[in-house]
Amino acid sequence: MKDLLNSPKFQHLVSKKNQVAFWLTLIQLAVYYGFIYFLAFKKEVLAIKVTDVIPLGIPIGILVIIISWLLTGVYTFWANNVYDKLVEDVKKEIKES
Repeated sequence: MKDLLNSPKFQHLVSKKNQVAFWLTLIQLAVYYGFIYFLAFKKEVLAIKVTDVIPLGIPIGILVIIISWLLTGVYTFWANNVYDKLVEDVKKEIKES
């Protein structure tokens, strides 16, 4: 087991997963807390009318939700196309040793 934990392929796998998780989390937090910041301190910006009845805050709030879905899609795509291949490489290394 120690050989696996010290394996360069395993270390690369863990590093890549942490790196992707960090950046996607950072983007999500920036989007969400940016929206909350505007709600708390810049209400007048979100109150600007886009149409006669819809303030700017509504489409921006919807955009926050859509960005969350897109980031989930990015992670899923990355996991299916990159991460799973790295996991398979580590599994092969385990079987060989």
